[in-house]
Amino acid sequence: MIPELGHFALILALCVALAQGTVPLIGAARGDQRAMAFARPAALLQLALVLAAFLALMHAYVTSDFTVANVVANSHSSKPLLYKISGVWGNHEGSMVLWVLILAVFGSAVALFGGNLPPSLRARVLAIQALIAVGFLAFTLFTSNPFERVFPAPINGRDLNPLLQDPGLAFHPPMLYMGYVGFSVAFSFAIAALIEGRVDAAWGRWVRPWTLVAWCCLTAGIALGSWWAYYELGWGGWWFWDPVENVSFMPWLLGTALLHSSIVVEKREALKTWTILLAILTFALSLIGTFIVRSGLLTSVHAFATDPERGLFILLLLCITIGGSLILFAVRAPALKSGGLFAPVSREGALVLNNLLLSVACATVFLGTMYPLFAETFGYKATVGAPFFNLTFAPIMTPLVAFMAIGPFLSWKRGDLAGVLGRLKLAILAAILAAAITLYLQGGPVIPALALGLAAWLFAGAVLEWTGRIKLFRAPPGESWRRAVNLPRSAHGMTLAHAGMAVAIAGMVASSTWKVEEILIMRPGDTVSVAGYDYRLEGVERHRGPNYFSDTATLTVTRDGQAVAVQRPEKRMYPVQQMPTTEAAIHTTGLYDLYTAIGDPDGQGGHTVRIFFEPLVPWIWAGALLMMLGGAVSLSDRRLRVGAPRRKRVPAGAAAASA
Repeated sequence: MIPELGHFALILALCVALAQGTVPLIGAARGDQRAMAFARPAALLQLALVLAAFLALMHAYVTSDFTVANVVANSHSSKPLLYKISGVWGNHEGSMVLWVLILAVFGSAVALFGGNLPPSLRARVLAIQALIAVGFLAFTLFTSNPFERVFPAPINGRDLNPLLQDPGLAFHPPMLYMGYVGFSVAFSFAIAALIEGRVDAAWGRWVRPWTLVAWCCLTAGIALGSWWAYYELGWGGWWFWDPVENVSFMPWLLGTALLHSSIVVEKREALKTWTILLAILTFALSLIGTFIVRSGLLTSVHAFATDPERGLFILLLLCITIGGSLILFAVRAPALKSGGLFAPVSREGALVLNNLLLSVACATVFLGTMYPLFAETFGYKATVGAPFFNLTFAPIMTPLVAFMAIGPFLSWKRGDLAGVLGRLKLAILAAILAAAITLYLQGGPVIPALALGLAAWLFAGAVLEWTGRIKLFRAPPGESWRRAVNLPRSAHGMTLAHAGMAVAIAGMVASSTWKVEEILIMRPGDTVSVAGYDYRLEGVERHRGPNYFSDTATLTVTRDGQAVAVQRPEKRMYPVQQMPTTEAAIHTTGLYDLYTAIGDPDGQGGHTVRIFFEPLVPWIWAGALLMMLGGAVSLSDRRLRVGAPRRKRVPAGAAAASA
């Protein structure tokens, strides 16, 4: 009965979304206040209905209701409760319910917290959000019904993919979806602005916090996925340029550009049409990622649906959403008034360069990801791997990182580059020292050492910009403290985000360049030395878990005869799906990781053991945490929550004349 109620709730949600997507738009066009006001309760009702459907599906998973086909395909009675819950979105059908739930949450948030929006703009934004929901609700109901029954019911299910039975993967998809779907709000604001034919400073202020929320969530989702790949797959890496990794990274790149361009709209009322286009393209890339994961066009360890029929439905949805929005942009964007002028060397100029480089980097990743598909269309087989992305992406990002330290020092309209470089003397010194010390300690290669110097330059630049604002060491401590307290929180957030990027870059460079790897067969009592550490295999024991068996190795790690760690990597076998997984053992010091993973037995009493020395790899996720903290601190800035400027009233005579 409960699954039927969930199915009925989704049908009602589709009906409500259809009404929400039409009535407020008509009301905004006619100036009908009652019709525009309908958007708010409709958004809240849609959230209640989708939440009811989601909870009904979760109930089926938690109670192991094997009369529901989706539960049979993705659950098992012996599975731990956490993975019964995460199994709700660990499959195609359930993930679409989560998608529309998050979409409804964002729509309701605009309805609840958008009280300072003009009624017509709010009505249009909520209507566009509802039209997006119509597409995904229809897709879920007509091609991916999660409540479909199966009779007779089997005694047990086929279990969830063992790779997904992990805490990192329990929270990774919801965070990614929060990012993907969060950009729908910026998209809705962009389409609403095109319909109204007006973009101003107030619009930029309204768009910015929603973009920031989506960016923070997407950053968290990518970081969680990277961490999962690092410790779960047993390969010692954190990024593979996998197609599904790329489709989450592309909206992050354009979302970062959108976040910075919205600042220019807010502060200087410039880059209006460009910001509108970025909002459209960022959400378009989120939709393209959904299409790739579910169509089976590109193979990936992350893809969980390969139904061409579903892919065709999403492709149609893509054509309507992206094609329609770009046509509207082509028709309405030329009518938008341009903002103030600025010199190339200025804060605006630095942000334009930021946008240009991020967009080119995104285009490079898009081309590398989609090229095999394009080649296959013309009868050619082609693969694009990590070497292509490493050789093309890094040179584009290098000048971006260099200018990230300079941009915040430049003035609006016209800046003094020579003066800024003079204020960055300590940052230049930090970069030289970091590169020199790296070369002295490691002996090369030169380019990674210079990259670490660049990371030091960015970190020092972010700190110097913040200390300059509060006049640290140039004013009495009390005065500096007062300035720090009164400094806008968005300024603190920018410093944290830029410093976090520097820390993450240092971790990426060091772990990719100076990682030490050893793969060998070890038997109990064998000892091997890796990067100055001695690893002794004490033995391998068989253990039984809740729904798996594991071979658990015990390795003692010493250095110069002193005990360092005891590591217990596992090789698990899930009997229901007959699928093995690797659970790496990681000992971290904050500066490096000692990483071990156990493989298959050799049939002669030995096991394959992989041992890695990973320098600075913890800094990758520490940097991501700093970036997310910076975003959260910026969001706490009162100006971004309730201080959006009111739009200037246009005199009636002027309005009539313009009409």
